[in-house]
Amino acid sequence: MKSPAPQRLPRRDAIKWMLAATATVSLLDTRSFATVAVRANGYGTDPKLKESYAPGDLWPLTLNESQRRTAAALSDVIIPADDKSPAASTVNVVDFIDEWVSAPYALQRSQREIILAGLAWMDQEAKKRFQKSFADLNEPEQAAICNDICYIPKAAAKYQRAARFFTVFRNLTASGFYTTPVGWKDIGYVGNVALPGFEGPPPEVLKYLNLV
Repeated sequence: MKSPAPQRLPRRDAIKWMLAATATVSLLDTRSFATVAVRANGYGTDPKLKESYAPGDLWPLTLNESQRRTAAALSDVIIPADDKSPAASTVNVVDFIDEWVSAPYALQRSQREIILAGLAWMDQEAKKRFQKSFADLNEPEQAAICNDICYIPKAAAKYQRAARFFTVFRNLTASGFYTTPVGWKDIGYVGNVALPGFEGPPPEVLKYLNLV
């Protein structure tokens, strides 16, 4: 993060947090979130990979407009725009989080409770400190709240529950952002690109592996 005092979290640290998360759906095409047909009494069938689905097609979504607004503001605190890429909310990270916490699986259900309670806490804390909703705060005000909950080991006892929420939300934000083409470009990932040809491993690699 780029604000002076209070300091925001380093933006590239989000990549480290992403590794702990389990969400891996690309967000650039907002019709690609849900890829599993769900039955009411189970986990559903195999994905229909030739079809695309809009958010809400396969299960009801969770977040209302107020919650989405708070989530968008918080995701942009975690990954703001810079000279390399846009802010998290502009690549549909909120849609990803909404789809994730709405899924009918045990992990998602447990995280849904954490996310909903945490978003409510963010707005309550913002109104307590600054008499405004979190999304209406300026950057230093948002950072002041986030700095108190951004690292569980250093969070005060009264902020421990909020800090656990922030960890889950941060992981989901990073997962959503860095699994989009925009996020790939931001970290310099050059995979998933068709090659005109393949000449095989370089000679020095083959030599290192004792294959020549």
